[in-house]
Amino acid sequence: MITILGVGNIILRDEGLGVRAVEFLQNHFEFPEEVQLIDGGTLGIELTYFLDSTDKLLVIDSINGAKSPGTIFRLEGESIKKHFSEKISAHEVGIQDVLTSMEITGHKIPETIVIGAQPFDLDAGLNLSIGMKKIFPWIVLESIKILRKWEVNMIWKKF
Repeated sequence: MITILGVGNIILRDEGLGVRAVEFLQNHFEFPEEVQLIDGGTLGIELTYFLDSTDKLLVIDSINGAKSPGTIFRLEGESIKKHFSEKISAHEVGIQDVLTSMEITGHKIPETIVIGAQPFDLDAGLNLSIGMKKIFPWIVLESIKILRKWEVNMIWKKF
């Protein structure tokens, strides 16, 4: 099973990047049965239920890496643990807990990639900031590249 997990709080503008990316993919592509798209919102350890049979996990998230707004991140392997071990937001702690729990219970996900960007604006609001909207296509394209590498045959939905 391949899982695409968008996390974040959609009422804090750029914090909702991951959720918005998963919504875009769901609305514009058809995926094979072995691919699940999850709007993880700000769920934490509860996500383990949805990831139990996942072999490859793509997490899309707004990432606080203490960099300039718009900085793009791609984390794999040990860099994921290192990044999330230093974070304090609720959903980032939740992701760390989920990945650790999966490993401890013998359900370690063999391949995990996290992509995202440093937020521009975390004020209340339902839309991504102008800056995040400008890099949103890159986030979606990078997600598609990863899925293609994983040999996922997505079909563009007709309008």
